[in-house]
Amino acid sequence: MSLLERVGTLLRANINDLIEKAEDPEKLAKQLVLDMENQLLQVKTQVAIAIADQHLLQKKFKEHEEAMNQWNRKAELAVQKQQDDLARAALERSISQQQLAQGFTQQLEDQTAEVETLRTAFDRLQQKLQETRATAEMLIAQHRRARTVGKANAARTIAANHQTTATLNRLRSTIQRKEATNMAGHMILEAESIEDRLTTLDREDQIDRLLEELKSRQPRLPQ
Repeated sequence: MSLLERVGTLLRANINDLIEKAEDPEKLAKQLVLDMENQLLQVKTQVAIAIADQHLLQKKFKEHEEAMNQWNRKAELAVQKQQDDLARAALERSISQQQLAQGFTQQLEDQTAEVETLRTAFDRLQQKLQETRATAEMLIAQHRRARTVGKANAARTIAANHQTTATLNRLRSTIQRKEATNMAGHMILEAESIEDRLTTLDREDQIDRLLEELKSRQPRLPQ
């Protein structure tokens, strides 16, 4: 079971009902809080990993973008020296770096969405943990009063708290959106671009056009 699935199961649990029916409500309440703290720590770790991957993708994108610009400058220099073969080779390298940069752009967009989803899940889980602690404390106190005085209305008061259920429903929607985002992200990353083959066909034409543009920008020599 994945981390988010475990978190979803935990968030969907009716804390009031679990504690009310437990043989040892105080022990169960403490265990629920401990489980949620552990899950929160794991989600926090996943957020940190996702952010690190995002920074790495940004670095790779900038590297290929800068390499593309460098090859363009080399192509201009080759044209100035009337070295068309070198200019064409430099433009070839520039196009390759541009394609790599574009590939990292798509991955970076997907990773940014992943980071945002994980951050949202972390914030919601953190809020849920605070509410669970308060609810557990309240339910434990009510259980002790009911056990001491033997009044049934204490148990009815525990069951009357619907705030946790509403919060669980909101957090369940967050988990479902996360699952949908993951599925879409995998489909995008696994899809093969059929445009690569078409790009190869017109690459020479693109290089010729870029070469002519570079030549057209060079100052004419006096006759």
